[in-house]
Amino acid sequence: MTAAKTILVVDDEPRLVSLVETYLAQSGFRVVTAANGREALAVAERQEPDLIILDLMMPEMDGYEFMRLYRVDHDTPIILLTARVDSDEKVVGLEAGADDYLTKPFRPRELMARVKAVLRRSGKKEPVGKVLHAADIVLDRGAHAVQVGERYVDLTPSEFDLLAALMSMPGHVYSRLDLLDLLQGVRFEGYERAIDLHIKNLRGKIEQTPSSPHYIETVYGVGYRFSRQ
Repeated sequence: MTAAKTILVVDDEPRLVSLVETYLAQSGFRVVTAANGREALAVAERQEPDLIILDLMMPEMDGYEFMRLYRVDHDTPIILLTARVDSDEKVVGLEAGADDYLTKPFRPRELMARVKAVLRRSGKKEPVGKVLHAADIVLDRGAHAVQVGERYVDLTPSEFDLLAALMSMPGHVYSRLDLLDLLQGVRFEGYERAIDLHIKNLRGKIEQTPSSPHYIETVYGVGYRFSRQ
């Protein structure tokens, strides 16, 4: 029997935590909780969650600081919960390494769709030894490792899958919808911006000069491609 996936819910609103915990438990997930980022760091180290649902605005330590510290050693997928409807908070959150975001108040069915989509792509089992080579980048799906030249880079699950897709067909142009489908993502308002931000983050990690990319090219009005070199 497969063990239930563990999800860490981090929010300082007890009623919301209880609500999310109920929906997740009904779907068969094991749920652990924390009331702020500082507490979440300790809980995450003990429980090793498969996914984190993270509020941004919390006392003691907010979601941004949690991600800054947690992402140093972990690539666990993170879904943000944000009470603000403007895009700035979402943009900063995605740039900090989140995989997806959801605006409060949210519909339970949408939350569960996001959770399952993110877990699908982070939990995909690729054959050991399945290695992609393009330019001087080596991507090992089995080891979930990426080497650019002589250095290894740490990518979030979304960034890793985007790079794998682009490297699999150098020169092929992927639209934002293509990339979202490859990530098995949920289409939501602003999804194109989210793909753009993931690409921006990916360039920041693999490109020597992100503003003048060598590997991932923008095809204006269409999408993105990995350069033929």
